Amino acid sequence: MITIWAPDGVGDVGEGDDLAAHLLAVTHDGADLADGDVVCVTSKVVSKAEGRAVAVDRAEAVARETRRLVARRGSLSIVVNRLGLTMAAAGVDASNVAPGRVLLLPDDPDRTARGLRLEIGQRAGVDVAVVVSDTAGRAWREGQTDIAIGAAGLRVLDDHVGRVDPYGNVLAVTAPAVADELAGAAELAAGKLGRRPFVVVRGRGDLVLARGDDGPGAAALLRPEAADLFGLGARDAVVAALRGSVQDRAAYGAPAEATDLRDLLAALTGAEVSHDGERLVVSGRDPRARWVAEVAAYAHGWTTRVVDDLTLRVVPSPPPSAGG
Repeated sequence: MITIWAPDGVGDVGEGDDLAAHLLAVTHDGADLADGDVVCVTSKVVSKAEGRAVAVDRAEAVARETRRLVARRGSLSIVVNRLGLTMAAAGVDASNVAPGRVLLLPDDPDRTARGLRLEIGQRAGVDVAVVVSDTAGRAWREGQTDIAIGAAGLRVLDDHVGRVDPYGNVLAVTAPAVADELAGAAELAAGKLGRRPFVVVRGRGDLVLARGDDGPGAAALLRPEAADLFGLGARDAVVAALRGSVQDRAAYGAPAEATDLRDLLAALTGAEVSHDGERLVVSGRDPRARWVAEVAAYAHGWTTRVVDDLTLRVVPSPPPSAGG
């Protein structure tokens, strides 16, 4: 059985506050906590305690926190922020802060989770896991849910690969993101307006690691850019392909297979496309066909080089870190 509760009585959290003290104050000096519990804390109070409320324009704050634009529609932007999280407005929050200020995400949520876990263990004598949660939207779905942006002492991913289901099927890709599931469950107990930033989840001690083992943290849930099939928005992918900059290349993932690209280029351009070792050769004089080949090759992780008026050579692009 899983039990979830959100203690009342947490007052306003300010810069420099001791979050462990706030938690222990509403859990009777930790007497309400037990080994194997998971303590979830909202990123908002973590940010406040860490002094991440800043007096800057929200747009400026979003720009500072952005590593790469994923999609933009009017004033709404989805970006990969400095933590590697893909979020609306880089996770910058303008609610529940003084006018003229915005709240940035914690500097290092995994580090915060590790520190809070250590303090709870030392002061209350219990071995708990800690999750730092934040609210995020989901592709293809309306609404938002809480996810784990920081974690300590927790198996954040429950990998089922190799296990066998009741019908004898060997599982190949199933891997519940249990840290996110715990964050979402915690939000149900806390609510958005209840002023209950701490939630205790009991009943999943099997996911809690031994004292001293903090695990990989929530950063382990970040999908590598080269493995992300949706690294750009639909319109934004078209614009990025036309722009063809080195900075956008990683969003298209690993280079496509040569045979797949060969068939695509032939279909798009009507030109003769041959496969010569590790390169493709596009032959033809049509300027438009050559331009289409260049754009399509870029979007598939390949680089074009003009050989002469008749020939366009296409080779796999080097990773951006290797100089593009």
